[in-house]
Amino acid sequence: MPRPEVLDRIKEAEADADEIVEEARREKEERIAEAREEATEIREQAEEEADELEAERLEEAREEIEQEKEEILEEGEEEREALIEEAENNIEEAVDSAVDQFVEAVHAQA
Repeated sequence: MPRPEVLDRIKEAEADADEIVEEARREKEERIAEAREEATEIREQAEEEADELEAERLEEAREEIEQEKEEILEEGEEEREALIEEAENNIEEAVDSAVDQFVEAVHAQA
């Protein structure tokens, strides 16, 4: 094969190789860009899910606190009513005792 023909073939092979390398570089950059975009989408989705989970847990905690508050208020009301009843019973006993003492004092002076 003549020398100029060999040189032309070498130049063609180099040009083909350059095209192959350039195409591979473009594909690599496209894949990297796609991977970054996918990673961003995954991160955003994970953040949304985390926000939703946080909101759910916060709502559950609020409901639990509200339930506990209601139970405490109920218990407090029951205790209050018991104390009022006990105080009313004590008043009756105190009045009865005072009357008895007064009657004894009146009888003692008579």
